[in-house]
Amino acid sequence: MQYKADSPEEYINQLPEERQAPIKKLREIIKKNLPKGFEETISYGMIGYVVPHSIYPDGYHCTPELPLPFMNIASQKNFIAVYSSSVYATTELNDWFVNQYPKHCKRKLDMGKSCIRFKYIDDIPYDLIGELASKMTVEEWIAIYEKNIKK
Repeated sequence: MQYKADSPEEYINQLPEERQAPIKKLREIIKKNLPKGFEETISYGMIGYVVPHSIYPDGYHCTPELPLPFMNIASQKNFIAVYSSSVYATTELNDWFVNQYPKHCKRKLDMGKSCIRFKYIDDIPYDLIGELASKMTVEEWIAIYEKNIKK
């Protein structure tokens, strides 16, 4: 679902009550683990973690006025989602996440290219998401992004 918000706090306050605590917890674990340089913002109607224009002035190639996206969290209609560009862009990180997931959750992984979906709030592997957030620096993300965009 799209929420109209100007800040992460405003986004969270619009969520159904049962979704607020898990989104707050995801937000805190990501912020705690994200390498220096990424910035929290509202991006694509979700809470986003981006490479700011002050570090990467080119922005996102599709929409250069937007900063380069890295990770997002959102409350969708039927699930909570974590969107991770690094899982989509690197086979190694994707394989790592897919292999680690069963160690943290009893239900089957529900994942698209960059979207990790949690239909059940008690299935959210907060520590694993925190570890995922920590696995790539801003510099590494920019290098991977530029390599993939120039293909």
